[in-house]
Amino acid sequence: MLNKNIFIAVILLISAAQLAVGQNNTNSPYTVFGFGELSEGEATELRGMGGVGIGNRSKNTINVLNPASHSSVDSLTFMFDVGAGTRYSRFSDNNSSSQTFNANLEYLTLRFPVSKWLGFSAGLLPYSFVGYNFYQSDSIQIPQSVGDPRKVGYIRSYNGSGGVSQLYGGLSVKFLNHIALGVNTYYMFGDAKNDRSLVYSKNIFPSSHYKNSLKVSDVRFRYGLQLYNTFAEKHHVSLGVIYENKSQLKGTFTSQLNRDTTNLNKGFELPQVIGAGINYTFDKKLTVGVDFLQQNWGDVLFFNKKDSLLNRTKIAVGAEYMINPSGRKLSDRLKYRVGFNTSNQYYKVDNQAQPNDFVVSFGVGIPTRTGKSWINTALEYGKIGTSTSLREDYLKFTLSASIDEIWFFKPKL
Repeated sequence: MLNKNIFIAVILLISAAQLAVGQNNTNSPYTVFGFGELSEGEATELRGMGGVGIGNRSKNTINVLNPASHSSVDSLTFMFDVGAGTRYSRFSDNNSSSQTFNANLEYLTLRFPVSKWLGFSAGLLPYSFVGYNFYQSDSIQIPQSVGDPRKVGYIRSYNGSGGVSQLYGGLSVKFLNHIALGVNTYYMFGDAKNDRSLVYSKNIFPSSHYKNSLKVSDVRFRYGLQLYNTFAEKHHVSLGVIYENKSQLKGTFTSQLNRDTTNLNKGFELPQVIGAGINYTFDKKLTVGVDFLQQNWGDVLFFNKKDSLLNRTKIAVGAEYMINPSGRKLSDRLKYRVGFNTSNQYYKVDNQAQPNDFVVSFGVGIPTRTGKSWINTALEYGKIGTSTSLREDYLKFTLSASIDEIWFFKPKL
């Protein structure tokens, strides 16, 4: 039975990976900068709590943020979690506004115990999204040899698509009843494309076209630690820490200006990542958590330069509440979630740092009849940029099915 389940899981992951190549979860002009819009890939229940997860050590959640959490899985269960999302965005400036809508697969993860003290997790996650399609039209005045100057119109077009996905596998070991260590290995793959063109009316000036493509194929690692304990039976505390070292990003970068093509095989790096979080649970009913995350993008190479990106800091707080974990009514066992996070963008716009973004989130967890599997929802409202340049207000809804079944126990006849 175990080999069969693992085989099915591998087939699902491969199928999802093939699907992810064509995925695009955004249609934002801001994804023209850097590697696009970054994603933590956290589970839906954590999104409902503002993205808090570094200290999370729940048996019901596949927590990809901290690999040390994989060993929290029950010793007899095999878990799947599949999430899909929709996003409505409104873009506005001082003169106009527009709307977009996108939907696709968010993530696919699984987790199961290798032994009582060793847990394994694997899955498909997004790393970044690129998606935009807009244009600007204007005119310039040019002198004439005879007569008054005249205006010539032009159109600048911008188009981007793709992004970077990642397959991961992680192991976590727990010991001394209070300590867990873990590591995730990520295989990063994908193709982010950007196209820009300038076309003048009446062919007075020659048109220009620029396009680039970054094809990623690389491996990186994340390390995690969790310290946890239960006090006076009702008070449970867990402290988590994560770390990723700075590394070169392997891949192929191609740029083309009209007919001139340039190829690069280096000049891009991934940042050092440091994070810490703490979770407190009272009587298995109320959970509150706080996370701090820093990505040192300002120290990495991007197009062989170190001054184009900025260090990114994210702070998240969240809470979850259940009326009665042992209640028989569905309303007693619903999980209500709320959260907030704020962060600065890791890129510059017109060589200037941008104001902090913020996200407010709400979520609900609905148990199945067995009480082990869950349907989770999360609704997030976020703001990016300002109305003086370009502001994006978005609503993102995520729905996931977390399947937790006893697959390792063979009943006696």
